[in-house]
Amino acid sequence: MKNKIQKKLITGLLRTLSVLPYGLVARTGEALGSLLYLIPGKRKHILHTNLRLCFPEHTPAQREQLARSTFRHVIRSYFERGIQWYGSAQALAKLVELHSAIELHDNYEQPTIFLGFHFAGIEAGCMHYSTLHPVASIYTPMSDQATDEISRTQRARFGTEMIPRNGSAREILKVLKSGKPIMLAADMDFGLRDSVFVPFFGVQACTLTAVSRLAQLGRARVIPFVTEVAPGYRGYKLSIFKALENFPCGDPSADALHINQFLEEQIRLMPDQYYWVHRRFKRRPEGEAPVY
Repeated sequence: MKNKIQKKLITGLLRTLSVLPYGLVARTGEALGSLLYLIPGKRKHILHTNLRLCFPEHTPAQREQLARSTFRHVIRSYFERGIQWYGSAQALAKLVELHSAIELHDNYEQPTIFLGFHFAGIEAGCMHYSTLHPVASIYTPMSDQATDEISRTQRARFGTEMIPRNGSAREILKVLKSGKPIMLAADMDFGLRDSVFVPFFGVQACTLTAVSRLAQLGRARVIPFVTEVAPGYRGYKLSIFKALENFPCGDPSADALHINQFLEEQIRLMPDQYYWVHRRFKRRPEGEAPVY
């Protein structure tokens, strides 16, 4: 009963947000983010720790400004789930400006992995692409059951095949070989299994090797994509890049570093849009003290 009530409340809120003017929703999310930033909390501590580790060259005042802007983007992104999860394909198309270095309307005869990253606009980019071409998405189940059920249902509403991260590699490879591209993100600390420690902004980070492993087993190309929140409340810019060169190279650590270096380049272009509220350095190499 509690789960049903919670689902109805969340659904009602998101449906309401989906029909309100985009600019109003975005501004409201930013305003709430500014207010919530004033309250001490776990996520704020994680945010400041990540920025201190990754931008040691910045002054405390610069990191503070970056932290405030990041928090506004994070809270705003939650508000924008309304249009992303409940808006029509036409509404999404009006908001997303698409730039692609590859042909998106082919039959994907070569197995394709779309590699995403946790920027504030990632959901909009994924949802818009799913209106253009059949795709599968590897997702991480959420701890809250009601939110998890809503997210899975709405992310799949244009036909996306949802595959849990703990699903079998055989299932994922079968999808790849069928000609359907797979979307996944590998820029979080998902545990030591199938991971290596490689630098991320000069700090050793537990980084998944699943991307290179799947690419090797499925003989797939790996194509990064990044969704930027456009200035002036105009929507988003989805950039799809060329396939990573010499990937996989046969060395999982080198492949993981390759991904981290690409991500670093993109973050430096819009550092306040990255989800620094995640515990990216949760696990440490043996002998290192915890950072959070």
